[in-house]
Amino acid sequence: MRMKALLTTATMAALAGATVLAHPHLNKTVTAVLPQGPEVTITYNTTPANELHAQNAKVGEFVTPRRPVLKLSAELKTDKATLAAGEYTIGVIKNGEADWTLALYPGRLQRDEKPDAAKVIKLESMFETGRGTAEHMLIDVTPGHGKFEGKAVLTLHFGTLFLAGLLA
Repeated sequence: MRMKALLTTATMAALAGATVLAHPHLNKTVTAVLPQGPEVTITYNTTPANELHAQNAKVGEFVTPRRPVLKLSAELKTDKATLAAGEYTIGVIKNGEADWTLALYPGRLQRDEKPDAAKVIKLESMFETGRGTAEHMLIDVTPGHGKFEGKAVLTLHFGTLFLAGLLA
């Protein structure tokens, strides 16, 4: 009996320790109203910024860490793209070792669904590595800087990789 109690106590302690050390993934929602009036809502689940996944991505492939979603309440136009109201899966395209493009895919991609490359919408993007480190993926809508000064941009920060994509 004493051995059973000792094993039960040891098991409970191990489970409690695993719970304390377990890595939480947080569900996040970011909402912004753009100057032109449309509301942008981003929903995503945080994921640790494992840059090995980014290094192993194939050039030209649409990659979407945990399938974050951007929802537009109305049509949005830029000089190079028109986005209809609706939902888009947020992702990135690797152009080279130090070059990425922020991209959107119409609708919500399912876990193992392969996107149709012809439907991917590439946003005019700026890629940077000098913006610090995001230990977990962060996605937001912010005022742009540099060539995007005075415009609204979608940002994705993953480890040392930082992308801004023009929205409006």
